[in-house]
Amino acid sequence: MSDLKAIKRDSTSTGSANKLRATGFIPAILYGGKNPNQKISIEKKAVRDIVNSDNFLSKVLELDIEGKKEKVLPRDVAYHVLSEEPIHIDFMRVVAGKKIILEIPVKFINHPDSPGLKKGGVLNIVRRAVALKCPAENIPGEIVVDLKGTDIGTSLKISSVNLPENVNPTIVDRDFVIATVAAPTIIKEPEKPAAETAEGAEGEAPVEGADATAKDADPAKKDEKGKEAAAGDKKAAGDKKAAGDKKADDKKSVEKKPAEKK
Repeated sequence: MSDLKAIKRDSTSTGSANKLRATGFIPAILYGGKNPNQKISIEKKAVRDIVNSDNFLSKVLELDIEGKKEKVLPRDVAYHVLSEEPIHIDFMRVVAGKKIILEIPVKFINHPDSPGLKKGGVLNIVRRAVALKCPAENIPGEIVVDLKGTDIGTSLKISSVNLPENVNPTIVDRDFVIATVAAPTIIKEPEKPAAETAEGAEGEAPVEGADATAKDADPAKKDEKGKEAAAGDKKAAGDKKAAGDKKADDKKSVEKKPAEKK
């Protein structure tokens, strides 16, 4: 049981609460039982190590309020939005003889002694906490589940857990499962559909006219064809010029020929 020192506070204004936080204290309230609610403050560093633990809200603490000790149970913690630091805590007095419903965290032990986990099985946790109805003076800090001897396919139910005396689960109509040892999951790559395979095969087949296109795309052959075409054009131009020159010479010859005498 942890001991915490607390100081009484009278003011409830936002300004006084912020001033407390600035000096390293957390505003809190104590309620429950026959005594009236009491406003207190707790030093932040005193609860820093336990406030974020899994069982903080189910752990019985002893508050020392200026010399007067009381057993209390943390019931709620408010956190700052940005810094996530605790800014307010609610404590409830523990009254002997009364029963309290609490969410008790589950702890698993003896992982190496589980044959199922050794084979590659997976611990599938169904409930990380279980709601229990407990006497105020006999609140368990955690529910211990032993994995020793568990094989693949084993279901760990609440009936297999040893609970303290007079501590009972709030669910009473069934023997609910806390965890199972499941077979390892093997992920297989999905097979390609037949349509995609057929399309891939068709894509690999030669396309009609591909040879002609390839030849036309060949730079060497393209240059050769270009040279042949240029030579043909040059030859045609030369022949045309020669024919023109011959016709011109024939015309000149006719013009120079003297007329025949009668």
